[in-house]
Amino acid sequence: MLNLTGKNALVTGIANNRSIAWGIAQQLHKAGANLGITYLPDERGKMEKKVAELVEPLNPSLFVPCDVQNDEQIQSTFETIRSKWGKLDILIHCMAFANKDDLSGDFSQTSRAGFNTALQISTYSLVQLSGVAKALMTEGGSILTLSYLGSVRAIPNYNIMGVAKAGLEASVRYLAAELGPQNIRVNAISAGPIRTLASSAVGGILDMIHHVEQVAPLRRTVTQLEVGNTAAFLCSDLSSGITGQVLYVDAGYEIMGM
Repeated sequence: MLNLTGKNALVTGIANNRSIAWGIAQQLHKAGANLGITYLPDERGKMEKKVAELVEPLNPSLFVPCDVQNDEQIQSTFETIRSKWGKLDILIHCMAFANKDDLSGDFSQTSRAGFNTALQISTYSLVQLSGVAKALMTEGGSILTLSYLGSVRAIPNYNIMGVAKAGLEASVRYLAAELGPQNIRVNAISAGPIRTLASSAVGGILDMIHHVEQVAPLRRTVTQLEVGNTAAFLCSDLSSGITGQVLYVDAGYEIMGM
């Protein structure tokens, strides 16, 4: 039976009730994990209030700001974990961003600034968070991130984010190799297209979803909770022999030739 009781889990990337991170947080809570939630701070505090109201039913014991472009906030987040929890068992990385202008048109016209922004937030943040988290995973642990099929195929209007996800998946393998001796496992879920705040920036996202519904073996796309179920499994002892992997949760679409 999947049981995360006594496990401390930090979940990043919740923006609203359509976030995949929200689906993951719900399933970790259901399995008994003690949750910590980060939010992206803004000047007016709108995101803090919005996320706080959403996650209140999950009764998180930590709720902290963390902008992954701010080194001080990252350090503060993990110092808070150290002081209040003492250890960390699970890190959920759900960070992805690219300028909308870099998600359409000719890929060769991607700006240097846009390239750097996408890779820094979507890829490097996993490396940086893992590097800080490993010192707190004194009893082993599980690190999980989110990818997409655009990492291995050229998906229309995905452009720079495909490169960022390819780098993310490579980072999973290198982190798994580094952290394995500490019994820390690192994996990724490659989810099928789901309409989220992040995916709404991808042109034609609804057409992509409808295409998956027509072509995928299960003749549908997946839900946030289905991704959350897989995440809970990958963070539990039931998956103790799995690391460095990218697991597709996409109703089987990845196996098809179209």
